Amino acid sequence: MKYTEAISSEIFSVISKASNQLQIESYVIGGFVRDFFLKRGTAKDIDVVAVGSGIELALKVSQLLPNKPKVQVFKTYGTAMLRYKDVEIEFVGARKESYTVESRNPEVSEGTLQDDQNRRDFTINALALSLNEENFGELLDPFNGIEDLENKIIKTPLNPDITYSDDPLRMMRAIRFATQLNFTIEEKSLLSISENTDRLNIITKERIVDELNKIMSSTKPSVGFLLLEETGLLAHILPELIALKGVEEVEGQKHKDNFYHTLEVVDNIAENTNDVWLRWAALLHDIGKAPTKKFSKKVGWTFHAHEFVGSKMVYKLFKRLKMPLNNKMKFVQKMVLLSSRPIVLASEVTDSAVRRLVFDTGDDINSLMILCEADITTKNPKKFKRYHQNFELVRTKIKEVEERDKVRNFEPPVSGEEIMKAFNLKPCREIGQIKEAIKEAILEGEIPNEHEASFNFMIEKGISLGLKKN
Repeated sequence: MKYTEAISSEIFSVISKASNQLQIESYVIGGFVRDFFLKRGTAKDIDVVAVGSGIELALKVSQLLPNKPKVQVFKTYGTAMLRYKDVEIEFVGARKESYTVESRNPEVSEGTLQDDQNRRDFTINALALSLNEENFGELLDPFNGIEDLENKIIKTPLNPDITYSDDPLRMMRAIRFATQLNFTIEEKSLLSISENTDRLNIITKERIVDELNKIMSSTKPSVGFLLLEETGLLAHILPELIALKGVEEVEGQKHKDNFYHTLEVVDNIAENTNDVWLRWAALLHDIGKAPTKKFSKKVGWTFHAHEFVGSKMVYKLFKRLKMPLNNKMKFVQKMVLLSSRPIVLASEVTDSAVRRLVFDTGDDINSLMILCEADITTKNPKKFKRYHQNFELVRTKIKEVEERDKVRNFEPPVSGEEIMKAFNLKPCREIGQIKEAIKEAILEGEIPNEHEASFNFMIEKGISLGLKKN
């Protein structure tokens, strides 16, 4: 069957013309074709396979296009890429691959279209549409990928043990596609992932995190994390989450399963933000509970200082996974550290407590509130409603305090230079003590966040420290 409507745009006509002039076959393959049949919208990147030189085909296509776009050539990989309007098109020669045990980087040799389809990760990504004049738009589907699309199945073209052992990143990709597309991984393929988890050790941390971020960015991330846990991959990647699994009971007292609670929180927050780092904060907000869990006969199960411990664990986790040790990490640390503050506040909303929260959180206050609201996973309708109403009170109080006291990104109304001048001081410890006292007085509501009140307070504090007014 032909699907010329899928490849009716100008660029495919030009590729077809270029192929004809070079007398080589060409096909559009992979994600573009899959997404066409899934009706997932306009593609931003297109893969074209040439039975011959992909680089030559890219150069010829550039010559035939009106604006003659620049071609980026990657000789090592035998690929080339050009941008046409807002779409990136990658050209590669059809190839067959052979792998060694130590690496996911294959030895590559020229091959046929069938060889190229054989090397694809999943049947739904092996679909190809012809760009050749004699059968333009014809679908080539050697593994019944269309049927798998209709049945919403993730399946490998060849034996899954070979597919996953050759390139273990495909295990992560299988789970990512299942999460993004709401597909089911074929039973044999799912079992194969469980049996090949150790192969993940040859994959770079950066590639693993890239797939994790795509799972995290999906509509319902818990689907992916449950599959990662079921197959055993999560234990290799994020053992801190596995440590949260299970419920212990002592003297009739239980605690909730913090692993499944965490996944609920991630799904909740995914409904309200696309910020992948805030989603990471939701995933990691309770990781400090495993190392801090204790049982007390008086109060039952406790997790004292789990937020502090968890925020320290974030750094080690990011470093191990080679994630960015920059402001993104610091943001996640801050969210984990402060994740319980608004919950405590909700029971007694005082001005001073709100001022301190806004002071400590700065511009991230709204992100923190989104995280805390996502943390409400109770199944009791009355409690659910009451908790959300309490957070609305906190939000209202935050707005009032911010407008009145202006403590977000707080800067002391009195500078160190003014203190030095007022008491004829050189740089010394007392200057810091006075500035800290002014900050505390403002946060406690003893004085307004204004220069005159702060200056008068400064004089009083300096005198109490034994300093002489200039």
